[in-house]
Amino acid sequence: MDERALERLDASARRFEEIEAALAAGGAFDQSKYTALVREHARLEATVETYRSYRATLDALAKNAALLSDPELRELAQEEEATLRARRQRLEAELAELLIPKDPNDAKDVFIEIRAGAGGDEAAIFAGDLARMYARFAESRGMRVSVVSESESEAGGYKEIVFSVKGDQAYRWFKHESGVHRVQRVPETEAQGRIHTSTATVAVLPEVDESVIVEIKPSDLQIDTYKSSGAGGQYVNKTESAIRITHLPTGVIVASQQERSQQQNRERAMQMLRAILHERKQRELEEATGTLRRSQVGTGDRSEKIRTYNFPQDRVTDHRTNRSYGNIRDIIDGNVGDIVEDLLRDEHARLLAGEPA
Repeated sequence: MDERALERLDASARRFEEIEAALAAGGAFDQSKYTALVREHARLEATVETYRSYRATLDALAKNAALLSDPELRELAQEEEATLRARRQRLEAELAELLIPKDPNDAKDVFIEIRAGAGGDEAAIFAGDLARMYARFAESRGMRVSVVSESESEAGGYKEIVFSVKGDQAYRWFKHESGVHRVQRVPETEAQGRIHTSTATVAVLPEVDESVIVEIKPSDLQIDTYKSSGAGGQYVNKTESAIRITHLPTGVIVASQQERSQQQNRERAMQMLRAILHERKQRELEEATGTLRRSQVGTGDRSEKIRTYNFPQDRVTDHRTNRSYGNIRDIIDGNVGDIVEDLLRDEHARLLAGEPA
């Protein structure tokens, strides 16, 4: 293992011993202090116990090495060395996993918002391509996709679309998609074959648990109803069931138009508003404390260009990993697994090195 990882493990072992000593000594702990120590002890226990086994294995290897020069014990020592080396390798792999901080949002469902950017009609078509790509990728992994709101473009695609993805580890699979996506291709309406560059912005927001307090004052909300024009058929279009909520202090606007009732749309819109406001609050806190998390390589915010889809060169390039992938049609059809896996592997490596995610 590298020196930085060993230093972190040594520090964890020392802290674990301090906690054990404090708990064994008893003393005048208040309940909150005691509870915090017990939780920290539980969090460190598996890592420290594995590290102790690792150190013991290293000691055993060192002692066994001295026996290799003894003609009578060499054969037994060689067998023992093979066993100890295999154990060391296994423990190193376990420690590598234990050292990686778990993202508490990984298991959560998400809202994905896609907005057409620069490029006019072609940008809206590209936003539609991205929406279809994500929906197919999610469905291929057994996740459920549901449109929350949409604003279609006359030329095809979307000016804006918001949909939810529910399923196992939804945020983990989509969290690295936030940012600006760029496409380079010849539009179908381009008679002279010129390549156009267009963009679309993607935001991925984990849903917020009901247990998390997000302060939203009713007086800060402007709630409007309107007739939905999306999926849902004649029933939806006959009633003003769609809901648009404006959070006046921040100017954030959310909408839901796909549910059958006004109440359901209101609940859905409020879920998204909670997710947006919670994300903003978290980012403000991180910026204030200098601990701003990064989505892979870069800021992970909506203004960062993260990926280019180059149709003439049949290539997709992710600018955070500097990796390119061929067969762009296949990727646009939802086969983005290789890109996502590479991003997750890079996240794994960065976290193991102690860098911010």
